[in-house]
Amino acid sequence: MIYEVRTYTLKPGSVPQFEENFAKALPFREKFSKLGAFWHTEIGPLNQVIHVWPYESVEERNRIRAEAVKDPNWPPHNPPDMYVGQETEIFVPAPFMRPLGGDQALGDIYEMRIYTYRTGTMAQVVKLWAESIPHREKFSPLAAGMYSEIGGLNKWIHIWPYKDLAERNRVRAEAAKTPHWPPATREFLVKQENKIMVPASFSPMH
Repeated sequence: MIYEVRTYTLKPGSVPQFEENFAKALPFREKFSKLGAFWHTEIGPLNQVIHVWPYESVEERNRIRAEAVKDPNWPPHNPPDMYVGQETEIFVPAPFMRPLGGDQALGDIYEMRIYTYRTGTMAQVVKLWAESIPHREKFSPLAAGMYSEIGGLNKWIHIWPYKDLAERNRVRAEAAKTPHWPPATREFLVKQENKIMVPASFSPMH
């Protein structure tokens, strides 16, 4: 199993129109494979939409995408100047990650935390996270935990749903009081980023 994470940075003010056009085109795209999640950023880098597509393999991804673009309704009909930048990365789910997609009502906001670790440390990082996640999930569920395979390398992404920012702050403060959280990976860290995201009305993760 792999997940393709596609991040589009859009012209300011165009996110609502993009989501409207995406929603209209999505039924045609989902004839080939299902969407895993769709969010837009609210805090952090603004004017971004993030859509996640599950596949069994890179080969399946390539085949499905080639078939989907033959449909005149896909991709969504957006003007080229709506896009400021596009980025795609392939991630492998950690063994303890539950699948994205389906119909999962987990939260009104999602926090995506992107950690870059030192080269050669990812196996140890995943092991340490696996030991700590059961303790962290006593406070709130993990929506996704995965590491990069193609694109920006040595990245670890973890995504957490919350009711609102107040709940996020409370949960994170409570979790940090336990001896098991955060995982003991600080010595391997190179960079940390985060985004607060809002799911689109059509997102399977909402």
